[in-house]
Amino acid sequence: MIIESLELRHVRNYDELSLTFDKGTNLFWGDNAQGKTNILEALYLCGTTRSHRGAKDKDIITIGQAEGHIRMVLVKKNVDGRIDMHLKRQKAKGIAVNGVPIRKASELFGLVSMVFFSPEDLNMIKNGPSERRRFIDRELSQLDRIYLTDLTRYQKCLMQRNKLLHEIAFKPNLLSELDVWDEQLIYYGERVVAKRIEFINELEDLVREIHGSLTGNKEIISLAYEPSASPGALGDKIRAQRDSDLRLQSTGSGPHRDDLCVEIDGRDSRIYGSQGQQRTAALALKLSEIDLVKKKTGDTPVLLLDDVLSELDGSRQEFLLENIRDIQTFITCTGIDDLTRSHFKVDKSFHVVSGTVE
Repeated sequence: MIIESLELRHVRNYDELSLTFDKGTNLFWGDNAQGKTNILEALYLCGTTRSHRGAKDKDIITIGQAEGHIRMVLVKKNVDGRIDMHLKRQKAKGIAVNGVPIRKASELFGLVSMVFFSPEDLNMIKNGPSERRRFIDRELSQLDRIYLTDLTRYQKCLMQRNKLLHEIAFKPNLLSELDVWDEQLIYYGERVVAKRIEFINELEDLVREIHGSLTGNKEIISLAYEPSASPGALGDKIRAQRDSDLRLQSTGSGPHRDDLCVEIDGRDSRIYGSQGQQRTAALALKLSEIDLVKKKTGDTPVLLLDDVLSELDGSRQEFLLENIRDIQTFITCTGIDDLTRSHFKVDKSFHVVSGTVE
């Protein structure tokens, strides 16, 4: 897949912007807080309907404007495609593919494959479980339409159940309604967990190979999914914890509480790994996403690197750049010295200054 162009109107700090890209490496450089990341966010949003920052539509629209627009033109297997996204402050976004409106974001599934890599990703091992869950969900949602649907429904059930737990504290007569939400939460929760475990098992061989190359095969990495309830036992756990959930007004078990354990030579890297080991493991996980997309879809994803190079030492930076030479890549950085020193070929360069791009 290749992204050919991007047009923005009233998006972040861009009133109007029109860019055409190279099929190789596209570099956006300039000082901090000029709008480089906003371009990558717009690309990711248009391809996945979600901001990598978790931002709401109203926050992406330029201040003082009621609406924003994004248009992305791409080529996939020699077929042209166009995605138009209409952002609104008070309503849900509108999306059209080749001029035809779609009702659900899931209808974009299979059209775009993207891997987003930010400095925060390098800290996913060190940081809390939510970072590792986000890593799993972000990739699985692009690879499996059923997973995306199940995850979305689970999240809605969770929100409604937690809302009901809060209301029961003031209206005890609502307690009988909890069974309905429990049933749906358990059903979709079990499906989400099963897919996540399958995903981690598929990913492990790819991660192990990449990690071996990064460490000279001096360390062995392994992955293990850690569910808050044993697979198939979420229902028992939810029912057993009902009193606790009612007291805390929050759901204590389910996929939203699960974690990913990354071990280095049999030791939990979350606890015992050095910063270097944690970052190497995170880099291996992100690079394995690219290989998994190729394996599952037969297509090459677009790679978005947001100021990652400055966070890597020389050897890891060189390894990363060497492994993305055949992928359309969008890179942001404050200067081009890092790429110049590594002799990495930049096919098109954009200088970003205060919401203008040259």
